[in-house]
Amino acid sequence: MIFNCPGSQRFKQPWPESVNCKYCGEEVEIWTDEFQAICPKCKKPVTRSGGQSCMDWCKEVKECVGREIYNKYLKSKGKKGGE
Repeated sequence: MIFNCPGSQRFKQPWPESVNCKYCGEEVEIWTDEFQAICPKCKKPVTRSGGQSCMDWCKEVKECVGREIYNKYLKSKGKKGGE
């Protein structure tokens, strides 16, 4: 089991980041363990740009971050949860 994977910290101990809404310019808070949030001003979905993370390719991800966090990540990206 992996204990200190640096790529998983943003999912195990998430923190807020600010992203500007591409529709209205409002600053939107998206936590590092989320893929998108809803803009409080225009109510449209705001997604984080950033490409893949270790959650997309690591074969140890379910053991590293746990199934609950992994399934939440998949759901936030619009993918079906894994077993």
